[in-house]
This record gives sequence, C-alpha cells and structure tokens, in this order.
Amino acid sequence: MAIIGRLSRLSRIIDRRLAENFAAHDIDDWMYDVLATLYRSGEPWELSPTELVEHTMVTTGAMTNRIDRLSDRGLVTRRHDTDDRRRIVVALTDHGRALVEAVAPDHYRFEEALLAALSPTARNRLERNLRTLLIDLGDTPPEEPTHS
Repeated sequence: MAIIGRLSRLSRIIDRRLAENFAAHDIDDWMYDVLATLYRSGEPWELSPTELVEHTMVTTGAMTNRIDRLSDRGLVTRRHDTDDRRRIVVALTDHGRALVEAVAPDHYRFEEALLAALSPTARNRLERNLRTLLIDLGDTPPEEPTHS
C-alpha cells in the first residue's frame, strides 16, 4: 500500500508541477508532447498522424483533435505528402519550432529539479524498476529514454 500510495501522490505532484511549468509558456502538456515529438523527428520536423499516435500513445480521434487545435494556434500545418497524395503530413511551423526550442530548456531543468534528491545510481535503479513494473502491467516498453 505504501508504494502504490506514494506513486499515486508522486504522479499528482509531477502532473501539477508540469502543468504549472507549461502554463508559463501558455501551453498544455499534451501540446508539448505533440510538438516535441515532431521536433525530435528531425528536419523537416514532420510526421504522419499515424506516426504521432504511435509515439504519443493516444487514440486517432484524440490526435485529430490535438492536430486541429495546434493548427488553429499556428503551431503545426497539415498537408498531403508530395510523394503520396493519400498520406497526410503534420509539420511544425516556424512558430511551433520556436516554441519547442523555448520550452525545452525550462522543461529539462524542471525534470532535473524533480529528480535532484536522487543520485545518478538511484535514478538508474528507479528507471529500471518502474520500467519493469510498466512492462509487467502490459504497458508497451518505451524506446530508449529521451528528453521530451
């Protein structure tokens, strides 16, 4: 009970603090998730909606809504692929890329501060243990850790 209770409390604290950090940049966590995923894809910073779904683990309906909302804010564009007109491509706009580049350093510092109480060895151990639990509970193993 103590472990589950602490994990639950920790999750709420992290979610709240992440929301505060993103709010300082006038975005929500889901926005940063999509924008950072596009950014991590590398130049030309574009993916299909299906690829975004695979990387962010949300439903296709949720992704469609997210893309629409990000497009309305001028952070992404949606167009047909030049090589295959049946394929849709979502791309970061210059404004979207600038936003990710502005938020990322703060986000990395924020994540570092959240884990400051743990030594590098303790962080590695915790990461392995959490990964083991997630896999055992049926969660898809994530790719190698990257900053989001």
